[in-house]
Amino acid sequence: MTHRILLTGGAGFIGSHTYLALVEAGYAVTILDNFENAMRDVPDRLQAITGKPVPVITADIRNAAQMQDALGQGFDGVVHFAALKSVGDGENNPLGYYQSNCAGLMNVVQAMEHHGVKNIVFSSSAAVYGATDQMPITEDTPLEPISVYARTKVFGEDLLSAYAKANPDFHVGILRYFNPVGAHASGLIGEDPSQPPSNLMPVIARVANGQMEALQVFGDDYPTVDGTGVRDYIHVEDLARGHVLSLDALFKNQQGHLVNLGTGQGHSVLEMVAAYGKVSGREIPYNILPRRPGDPAVSFADVARAKEVLGFAAQHDLSTMCASNWAFSSKEK
Repeated sequence: MTHRILLTGGAGFIGSHTYLALVEAGYAVTILDNFENAMRDVPDRLQAITGKPVPVITADIRNAAQMQDALGQGFDGVVHFAALKSVGDGENNPLGYYQSNCAGLMNVVQAMEHHGVKNIVFSSSAAVYGATDQMPITEDTPLEPISVYARTKVFGEDLLSAYAKANPDFHVGILRYFNPVGAHASGLIGEDPSQPPSNLMPVIARVANGQMEALQVFGDDYPTVDGTGVRDYIHVEDLARGHVLSLDALFKNQQGHLVNLGTGQGHSVLEMVAAYGKVSGREIPYNILPRRPGDPAVSFADVARAKEVLGFAAQHDLSTMCASNWAFSSKEK
């Protein structure tokens, strides 16, 4: 039996890569997106890669009626990416973030309930751990969200966990991402937000392309190898594979799980700059600015549970992450 999956936010960075991974794994996948922060031609690019039409529902999770209509089309599971995700923007627009990330998720779950859809994989974030100094970060590390965005992710986890407890036949996979980077091997899709990027690698790419003069590095006085912040970067294709394994586990085991998805090791900002400069052959100018409040010195995942529960282990190294992003970013758009 082929399971039908609704991919909310499926035209976005992680969603589009997960679409490809799910299709390759034999799932029948439909993308739902409002294209607020995704390019309109992403489904065309996905079709170019797969050679098959890409089913798309243009809808907004904040619209309860649209979610009822979408889930009424007969799905066996949902992978829920649709959310606002800029930490800085969330501080300036808390109402918008709670409307999208919290009320929007509630609309999805209500529609799932109404139409008897029992499986969901939820896109969470390592941001829920805050600026913890416990390394590596395990799934049992206390949650200390310090941003609006992170608090909305904690809300989502709490809602889904409570709903699953009250409805034992409802199964939830919660995936806490660390720092997704890279692009598909085809070079046709990658991190290409329609709004100004806030993540490190797309900013470095714009500097390499000459679209920005210099990278802003926030702090060079951390107790790390070179004074800059260290993060766990995971290739988006590895992350996409994690969603396939999560869905597989939900359907096979009929029970939920919560896991970190990362590589289990960290790289500093300047290590990322050096690696990107090497694969691109471009100089990456940067300016040192003061630390940002709340930024931890080091953050990387304990990946033992992901291995045990899902059989997941990241396969791509930093050089591959940078090279795949450059292959995508250096193409004429």
